Amino acid sequence: MLAALDQVANEAGHTLAQVALAWIAAKITAPIASATSVAQVEELLGAMELQLNATQIAALDAASA
Repeated sequence: MLAALDQVANEAGHTLAQVALAWIAAKITAPIASATSVAQVEELLGAMELQLNATQIAALDAASA
């Protein structure tokens, strides 16, 4: 799973956390994320502007199976 996240993160130019949250958001209506610092909140907000393409979602789906 981490290899797929790394690949998509590198392609998208985003962090692993942002890709993971964007992937979950692409699959469900309202993902729940937790943060313990302002820096974590700021990083997670980057996921909301990230649109994964169908190939990236499929790669993450396959890796998580």
